[in-house]
Amino acid sequence: MLSKDDNETLVRVGPGTTMGDLFRNYWIPFFASKDLEKDAQPQTVKLLGETLIVFRDSEGDVGLVDNVCPHRGAPLIYGRNEDCGLRCVYHGWKFDTKGNVTDMPAEPVKSRLKERVKIKSYPCVERNGVVWTYMGKEDEATRPPLPNFEWNMVPEENVVVTFRVQECNWLQALEGEIDSAHAPILHGRIDQKGYINDWVAARDLRPTFESVRQDFGMSIASRRVVDEDTLYWRVNQFVMPFYSMVPPQAGEFHELSGHAWVPMDDENSICLMFSYRPVEPLHPKSVKVFNEGYKGRDGGHHSVGSHDNQGPEVPYGRYVSKFRRETGYHFDYELQKTQWFSGLPGLWVQDAACQSGVAQIYDRSKENLCTSDTGIAMTRRMLLELAGAFAETGKLPDRFDDPDLYMVRSVSLTLPKEEKWTESGAEHMKAEIGKDFGYVL
Repeated sequence: MLSKDDNETLVRVGPGTTMGDLFRNYWIPFFASKDLEKDAQPQTVKLLGETLIVFRDSEGDVGLVDNVCPHRGAPLIYGRNEDCGLRCVYHGWKFDTKGNVTDMPAEPVKSRLKERVKIKSYPCVERNGVVWTYMGKEDEATRPPLPNFEWNMVPEENVVVTFRVQECNWLQALEGEIDSAHAPILHGRIDQKGYINDWVAARDLRPTFESVRQDFGMSIASRRVVDEDTLYWRVNQFVMPFYSMVPPQAGEFHELSGHAWVPMDDENSICLMFSYRPVEPLHPKSVKVFNEGYKGRDGGHHSVGSHDNQGPEVPYGRYVSKFRRETGYHFDYELQKTQWFSGLPGLWVQDAACQSGVAQIYDRSKENLCTSDTGIAMTRRMLLELAGAFAETGKLPDRFDDPDLYMVRSVSLTLPKEEKWTESGAEHMKAEIGKDFGYVL
């Protein structure tokens, strides 16, 4: 369990908090490029406790700026996105993507006020359909390079990336994914249909766990018995500052997957999910299910039809899901009795309901951790250590600014019982563009 003070340290992410200030040293993926059109209506977002406006100008550049006009405090969400800038509808002040004032219609022509006024803005970079921002120091020379995550660097046909809002703090969400003990239980069926019942992990519901601290974060390995000579290892990865990676499964529809659990504020996260294959296109059926769901259920991804668009004035309004606390996640008791162990409609919905359903910030001092929570406990300990060092001296994690630190894969390995996963899996856990899995799934 975590003490209340330690819990507060890890989940508070606004300006001036330890974790919030730590996160500002990293590039943050926060929006889908395809959802920002030139000169289209701006969208409200919330990142690390700050309400901001994102828009794409006439030349295709993305701006991330304050949501309030610095003149008289009018809301910029109603701004006119036109002629390479965002114009406030109150008095016509106009701002470019860098926050500079480019026009003040109500001021004298010779006025120099616009040289002294600037709206808060954060730099944005796009790569492979994802918009990233950096919310740290303004000095461009001190920014780290964009992290080389493999999922954001493979060809377009090899990857699917989706966004949704999750109603809990970032750590609750992340801990749900680095815990692989729950997967064959929560996601299981009672009608003996579907691939989940044939999964190797479902044959041994009492795995043994080992965790190893890495430069990038933490490797959490679960060991299951296949037979007297063979073990099945699944290694989930926690990658600083808020990424989780899940191992591939065997079979036709294999892929690597994971999430960025980006803190909107203390109680909500924007969940970016990625699924990809390193050297070949994703299976067409996988792409269809990811984007459209299947028979009213969602898989690992939030399907397009499951959004409940709340409008551009609501932070991440277009990414709000119909599966949320307010709607009871569409829990179906009849299905729980006849088909699905959980009665919840889809993989990510099952996870989100368990991670967020009780409280957006759960009191972790009430937990009773067990052996399967080894990875969670070690990850918390590591985060508290890093947070403490940062708070006391400003020290950042080693190699945090090395873009190749993030070239990491999760793995699922079937090994003779005498082989160590740390040795046999070391090379397979290193991502490299153009390199296939390298082992039999």
